[in-house]
Amino acid sequence: MDKDKMQALKQIMQTNKMAFDYNYSMMMSAYEQNKLLFYTFLNQSTDDIPTETKNAIEEWLQVYRRGCDDLKRMTDDSYRLVEKSMTSDTK
Repeated sequence: MDKDKMQALKQIMQTNKMAFDYNYSMMMSAYEQNKLLFYTFLNQSTDDIPTETKNAIEEWLQVYRRGCDDLKRMTDDSYRLVEKSMTSDTK
């Protein structure tokens, strides 16, 4: 592939990575805000919510967060791999 096409492809990949990072950041901000609101609701609830229910909710939130972190890690690894292969193709 010629240099101009490779440069254009690199720019497209960088733009896609920036868009993913921005959207991921917004998704995690929304998650944190919703988690805070949810905890506020749980703590101010007039009904006695069983401990098992609170523990299940906490576990669900942790699993969701780990899933998001795994998605981010795998996506970053994939972008690094593509970038590395593009760099080696230009040599």
